[in-house]
Amino acid sequence: MAPKEKQAKAQKATHGTTQEELPQPSGAIVCPNCGSRRIVRDYERGELVCADCGLVIAEHLIDMGAEWRAYSTDELKAKARGGAPIKYIRPDKGLTTEIDLYNRDIRGLKISGKKVAQISRMRKWHKRSAVSTSIERNLMIALNELDRIASYLALSKDVREDAALLYRQVAEKGLVRGRLIENVVSAVLYATCRKHAIPRTLDEIAQVSGVDRKEIGRTFRFISHELGLKIPLGGPEQLIPRVSTRLKLPDKTVAKINELFDEAMKKDLVIGRGPQGVVAAIVYIACELTDEKRTQKDIADALGVTEVTIRNRYKEIAKELGVDV
Repeated sequence: MAPKEKQAKAQKATHGTTQEELPQPSGAIVCPNCGSRRIVRDYERGELVCADCGLVIAEHLIDMGAEWRAYSTDELKAKARGGAPIKYIRPDKGLTTEIDLYNRDIRGLKISGKKVAQISRMRKWHKRSAVSTSIERNLMIALNELDRIASYLALSKDVREDAALLYRQVAEKGLVRGRLIENVVSAVLYATCRKHAIPRTLDEIAQVSGVDRKEIGRTFRFISHELGLKIPLGGPEQLIPRVSTRLKLPDKTVAKINELFDEAMKKDLVIGRGPQGVVAAIVYIACELTDEKRTQKDIADALGVTEVTIRNRYKEIAKELGVDV
């Protein structure tokens, strides 16, 4: 670009709607060619241009500001450059149109009976056309079930989206064929929870979904093998923040729990034992040592184990750690 064209471009930038001259605080940008501090930012081209000599100082800049400013609904629609994000938890990914059930026009007034009948027929055929293949019908049932179970497990939207994406991969590979949808959905949720290090056990998922835990484990292993998933093992340490929150334990007790757990790991007291029972026993020992009154029943309910398990485990761990409870 010739210097005159650059200068004309820079002069035009000061009057356009997508350019603005940068303010001049201390340490402002200086043109390396002429030393001018009159620098113009062109938002349309993503460039920094000197307003005096026309030198392009930087290019391919990313605008980190707001997407746009709108002061009314019409202005918002006019300035919008994109639609809603893709949602894998929705069978149609949230990209299709929907016909609402309000039977009102754009002004909010009720429409005539003839129009209501016409729109009802349109709504019926719209729903039928949205589910035309077996995979779409499968996704319609499975993703609704996935969202239901995830709600009971208090999983975040990001985790649900990841689980829905994994289920779509399972369905595309044809791994759902010959298996119950509930089994596959439960296995997908269990795999996603382990991937995100979320402490949700097979027993919890089985209780919410109504599927036997052995079936969930069997389906999980099958999906992991077929898709080549590298899912890390969930350690007992993931249960500590959860039980601490449920029991509302103070910081000193939580610190003691982590200290005892580290000692138990060094002495291999966790290997070969159920993770929930070990954590429950360590929590009980820590509460006793810090004078935090929590009964065995409270701890058992928080971790889904029995009081007998806590009594058996805490005696073993206390003896090995040399702790007098």
